Amino acid sequence: MPLAMNREVFITCAVTGSGATQDRSPHVPRSPAAIAESAIAAAEAGAAIVHCHVRDPETGAPSRDPALFREVTERIRDSATDVVLNLTAGMGGDLLFDGTEAMDRMSPRSDMAGAAERVAHLLDCRPEICTLDCGTMNFAEADYVMVNTPGMLRDMAARMTAAGVRIEIEAFDTGHLWFARRLVEEGAIPEPVLLQLCMGVPWAAPDDLNTFMAMVNALPAGWHFSAFALGRHQMPYVAAAVLAGGNVRVGLEDNLWLDKGVLATNAQLVERAVEIVERLGARVIGPAEVRARLRLHKRAPL
Repeated sequence: MPLAMNREVFITCAVTGSGATQDRSPHVPRSPAAIAESAIAAAEAGAAIVHCHVRDPETGAPSRDPALFREVTERIRDSATDVVLNLTAGMGGDLLFDGTEAMDRMSPRSDMAGAAERVAHLLDCRPEICTLDCGTMNFAEADYVMVNTPGMLRDMAARMTAAGVRIEIEAFDTGHLWFARRLVEEGAIPEPVLLQLCMGVPWAAPDDLNTFMAMVNALPAGWHFSAFALGRHQMPYVAAAVLAGGNVRVGLEDNLWLDKGVLATNAQLVERAVEIVERLGARVIGPAEVRARLRLHKRAPL
């Protein structure tokens, strides 16, 4: 893919994520009401898409409770602010072991679920977009393996497509791109193809620009992509993604800081991204233009 700057950019805000950040910033939303409020504020600041996880309202621990997803989606949809809703389907594949001498059995701390359970909230909430993590990888956080076998990914993709939800491929490494291309070739992921390049997540693709451009150059023509990096590299990657022809993702899932020593809100991170995009000479597009570009269909929950 030739390097060509994107002149019409959409911004995704990843509102809360599933990392252990709930006690590191008071701005990381926990309850469905707080997640929805933060998502709406991000949309008002310029995000066309909000990517949502849910958390236990009391502890802030990551959750995949369908009732929590339902409350978040209803609160966002009932607001006066239009935004494209993107729900995670990444939960339910966390494999942990109890030490290096107990590798013959899964730890009870693991969270493993079948394909039907992993997509149940999508069938209920009917978001416009959902994520599909296209591979298995080691995570530094909590020393666990994110498990997404080829069979599981094919099964989940089929269920997502049958439900009328646009798949956003999450690629954490080059092998994930390879398998994503295979899924598209098989028809498991229909066009237009939407992809998120996830840079700097330990232990996947590092966030150096050589690796980033290698992944961009591996994308088939016509795919729509966004990119993000973690922490202090979040805003530099806003510029890098636009210059490479892509769209951008920011938000508290990936970075807690606005400036050194200054904790951010989701809206502030989106505002900063808007400023960078516009200073590069590009235009930030809204949810209606994103729907037209990605052939999305806004629907009410069942």
